Amino acid sequence: MSGSSHGSTKNLGAFRIKGVGRLTPARTSRFSFDGKSYTAIEGDTVASALLAHGVHLVGRSFKYHRPRGVLSAGPEEPNALLDVARDSARRQPNVRATVQEVFDGAKIASQNRWPSLAFDVGSVNNLLSPFFPAGFYYKTFKWPQEAWEKVYEPIIRRAAGLGVAPKEEDPDRYANRFAHCDVLIAGAGLAGLTAALSAAATGAEVILVDEQPEVGGALHFDTSTTVDGKNGFEWAQETAAKLAAMPNVRILTRTTVFGYYNHGFLGLAERVSDHLNRPGRETPRERLWQVRAKRVVLAAGAIERHMVFPNNDRPGILLASAARTFLNHYGVAVGRNVGVYTAHDSAYEAAFDLKRAGVSIAAIVDCRERPGEAVLAEARALGINVLTGHSVTDTSGRLRIKSMTVARNGNMDIRKMPIDALIVSAGWTPSVHLFSQSRGKLRWDEASQRFLPDIYAQDCVSVGACNGTDEASSLVHEAIAAGGGAASVSAESRFGWSGGMIGAAEGAGPDTRVKAFVDFQHDVTAKDIRLAVREGMHSIEHIKRFTTNGMASDQGKLSNMHGLAIAAEMLDRPIPQVGLTTFRAPYTPVTYGTLVAHSRGELFDPARKTPMHDLEAAEGAEFEDVGNWKRAWYFPKRGENLSSAVNRECRTVRDVAGVFDASTLGKIEVVGPDAAQFLNLLYTNAWDTLKPGKCRYGIMTREDGFVYDDGVVGRLAEDRFHVTTTTGGAPRVLHHMEDYLQTEFPHLKVWLTSTTEQWAVIAVQGPKAREIIQPFVDGLDISREAFPHMSVAECTVMGVPARLFRMSFTGELGFEVNVPADYGSAVWMAIWERAKGMGACLYGTETMHVLRAEKGYIIVGQDTDGTVTPEDAGLGWAVSKKKTDFVGIRGLKRPDLVRDGRKQLVGLLTNRPSDVLEEGAQIVGDPNQPKPMTMLGHVTSAYWSENCGRSIAMALVAGGRSRIGQTLYVPMKDRTIAVEVTDTGFFDKEGGRIHG
Repeated sequence: MSGSSHGSTKNLGAFRIKGVGRLTPARTSRFSFDGKSYTAIEGDTVASALLAHGVHLVGRSFKYHRPRGVLSAGPEEPNALLDVARDSARRQPNVRATVQEVFDGAKIASQNRWPSLAFDVGSVNNLLSPFFPAGFYYKTFKWPQEAWEKVYEPIIRRAAGLGVAPKEEDPDRYANRFAHCDVLIAGAGLAGLTAALSAAATGAEVILVDEQPEVGGALHFDTSTTVDGKNGFEWAQETAAKLAAMPNVRILTRTTVFGYYNHGFLGLAERVSDHLNRPGRETPRERLWQVRAKRVVLAAGAIERHMVFPNNDRPGILLASAARTFLNHYGVAVGRNVGVYTAHDSAYEAAFDLKRAGVSIAAIVDCRERPGEAVLAEARALGINVLTGHSVTDTSGRLRIKSMTVARNGNMDIRKMPIDALIVSAGWTPSVHLFSQSRGKLRWDEASQRFLPDIYAQDCVSVGACNGTDEASSLVHEAIAAGGGAASVSAESRFGWSGGMIGAAEGAGPDTRVKAFVDFQHDVTAKDIRLAVREGMHSIEHIKRFTTNGMASDQGKLSNMHGLAIAAEMLDRPIPQVGLTTFRAPYTPVTYGTLVAHSRGELFDPARKTPMHDLEAAEGAEFEDVGNWKRAWYFPKRGENLSSAVNRECRTVRDVAGVFDASTLGKIEVVGPDAAQFLNLLYTNAWDTLKPGKCRYGIMTREDGFVYDDGVVGRLAEDRFHVTTTTGGAPRVLHHMEDYLQTEFPHLKVWLTSTTEQWAVIAVQGPKAREIIQPFVDGLDISREAFPHMSVAECTVMGVPARLFRMSFTGELGFEVNVPADYGSAVWMAIWERAKGMGACLYGTETMHVLRAEKGYIIVGQDTDGTVTPEDAGLGWAVSKKKTDFVGIRGLKRPDLVRDGRKQLVGLLTNRPSDVLEEGAQIVGDPNQPKPMTMLGHVTSAYWSENCGRSIAMALVAGGRSRIGQTLYVPMKDRTIAVEVTDTGFFDKEGGRIHG
């Protein structure tokens, strides 16, 4: 590097080259690394800023605590994982230095070292490495067994993980947005920008995404590519400005497409203010985008592979593309005397750029015998020594590389060359992770030794380097076609991206003991891969788990292909036969904060409240949690506890009336000309015979025939039904319906809408229920004759549009008033004031449970356990004998579901009326039988019934209905209680009260 290259940039780092790069030296920031202060230029990453100051040592490896430095310039970085903080609370571990932009005041710290980065006690692991081969943890910690809990586990837990998680509550804000588009383009390099121009020209809504601060992709480092006669990077910025001015295009930089899911659904993580030193209070730190795209264009590029050779992990060894990026974009040289080790022409381009910038190139070591003639000619013209057919067989240097050892392939003659940096390239691996996540199938291209996209499962297309398209001109044509329109773009490039070595280079063969690293993040070496094969691991998935190759945040970006090739060599199989590991989302790390967004603190599991919640609280309600809902449990008066309050409420409902908040019941609108046919298929009973204005109780079963949910369904019109579900079952029932509608019955013209929160429901139950609500119902005759039990009508209540149901879950005369949620509190208050004046009460869920149990009405999930059929529950009458098809019809015919002796729902009466059974208690036939006792069933519901003057219970008992009249036994903690088996009705067995 010439002395004149420093000048005014000296305070910005001794390795900052004047006049090179795209950053503006006048805009600077101060930051610290491990307590030492440095100056950076605005736009620097932590990696480029440290390298500018000659800092290569940035961390210690996970297993052996070996010194590690920056390897890449992008999200594939495995070594430079740092702790980044603004203050003690705003701190994040494991941040990739190559992605994190420097901001003024940033406090950066290295990880996985003690007491310091330069002197790390943990490096003793490197000396003890023969005792820590791949898979040692599967064998070492088994003996003695008693040592696991007190010795092995505590040590492993202390050693596990990289970085230290913050203990303070995260003070930052995170946002979440949903978006739809016609075309989403992942990657804004030459291919992505060209595809965006093409798609935008058609008028399509386009979202263009790139994880770098500015568009350009490989054009950040590749100065040899020209587009429309312009420098590639400059063309990219002009194109981005043109696209940003279009109303149908949205460009998201600093944004990673981290997951590609079904039906064109993609997850995006946007770093909104990670690069700012003083973000606004309302500015989110990161934003999660959930995007549904009609079409996806994958332009994710390719990742350069490192060379696998002995001691290839020292600080100062970088990918050639990284050296080029740091030079051409950031104006930073990775060293003054740089060696090059390659199996691909692209490393030559890096050497040429460095040489022209004044950096000395010690030699280009090429393990190939015949590189491209064009690059050899240019190397000669620049005076660079090229050693073809040679390999780097070792390196030296404790905290930074000092020399490389070079040997002729197959020859023991070696020479040692002093260097302060070594750039490497084994070729390029297409980034096919998003394609794989979309469930696409890859093919192995033998000619280029790459996995490439083959069979698509969704409406997406891969373009550019991720599709194996190497030449710029071909890439442009491919991208234009992918965009679906036309664009005038022409490009030329000096070299392609294909070819290169896969596997271990010279000196890292089966006989070597020196560490040649495949996976830098987990200290996985070539010999570890070979050991895994010798230990019997013949699938790449097994090899991955045995060695940890490609796990955690690395996800195989750099290590996958090398590990696969070494395993294939050991197994003497073609690479495709060894298999390919799964590219799981997120392929690139995403913070918990981004995924959680607002869902933390009180919003982590939000409490759902009915429109009447505050009014019920003012009336003294105690609440219980039912799913996410806060439901009024009971309404104690002064001096009352739970049992006394419930006893009073139960008596009052039966004697006068009670007002109950039933808003939490699931409500689904089923609409369409085929609505009745659809319900016929989803429920066990018939719905085409139900007339408008009437209701029917329905049972829903799974395909196996077991009860899934129940509820009352009202038919409002020929093509409209109001379906109710259990409170806890509302989401899964809607999902169940949608699943069948979309996959099994897509020919039916039906639309489903959840209306659970749209309707407030006031249930008025008891002998005076009609008298209470009559004055509020406008223009509807609700007499016994005109509006009998199981009727429904649309009307107005207090001038508000309403749906009035004549139904009951108590066995009493009952009405359920449905009004829009916004009017719920006003209507509830008016009804309650009138009811209170007539001696009625408010009642909660506990009273509701007792009242329904007195009548033998079941609660799905309490009196059923997932193995109960309608017949078992005493609801066989709700299963149509005429229908030829419904979900569960075949399951109900299975021999095991119709055999004698199945558990059936029955009632239980304790011999001593005051004894109340415990729900869940087991039931036996002989209390004196030896243990283990034969259990006949269990208690599902048990209460004290004030109206019956005794305890009541329901239970699932083997052959239950055939045992009515028998005495069984319920072992409790302190005694065994004798019970008589009865039917499930305990109050008003004739059922006359419900008709009012």
